[in-house]
Amino acid sequence: MNEQLHFADSGEAADLAAFLGRLVHYDRAAAVRLQAQAGGGALAVFGRPPSFDVVAIRTVRLAATLSAPLDLTVSAGELLESVDEGERAGAVTPAAVTGPPWAGVLPPRGGWTPVAGLPGPEAMAGALAAAVAEFRARDEALPPQHRTRSERDRIGHEIWSRTLGDTELPLRAVHAAQSLGFLRPVRATVPAAPGAPEPAALFASGGWLRLRTPYGSVATRRPGGLGALLVRPV
Repeated sequence: MNEQLHFADSGEAADLAAFLGRLVHYDRAAAVRLQAQAGGGALAVFGRPPSFDVVAIRTVRLAATLSAPLDLTVSAGELLESVDEGERAGAVTPAAVTGPPWAGVLPPRGGWTPVAGLPGPEAMAGALAAAVAEFRARDEALPPQHRTRSERDRIGHEIWSRTLGDTELPLRAVHAAQSLGFLRPVRATVPAAPGAPEPAALFASGGWLRLRTPYGSVATRRPGGLGALLVRPV
């Protein structure tokens, strides 16, 4: 049965639509997993953009709590088509689809502890710009006979698997956060208003790392870590 979702405001609807639109841009057949607790005030939307090897999470505030828990996997494109960014600020869940493998293994809900060492926004942006510039330079330097998809993938894997600063966070996770619109500048107020968005932060839970920003999160497996996997029926 289709579920009518009512978001807190049009801004929440617009942010969800932007997130879904980016997922569909990378994969027209993208699926997302939706989860909300009965009586809770938020909807969690999980997606996995190809090539980045991360799980992206966008939380949407709800205007009305759900009477029953919601947990299903749907087409990102069909959900995007149902989003109303106007005064009604809502969406209708499409029919469930067979979930891709990643949707059955999600990051844990709790147990996240802060991890020190995450560089500031300017340093993160600089690291990403340097990685992109290096990839382009190495790609352009390839002789014609070596300019193949596999060689480009090898170079990309080498660059994006590097870690950020003194953390274990791979650059591909930061790249994913930027590509999904999660690393937008936060409009600061002086003094900071109560409840103002917090800056980006890094957390760990078992075998996972999570880069959290005011606009969404990306979670990725820690190097060699398979602990604390949460397998949920799709």
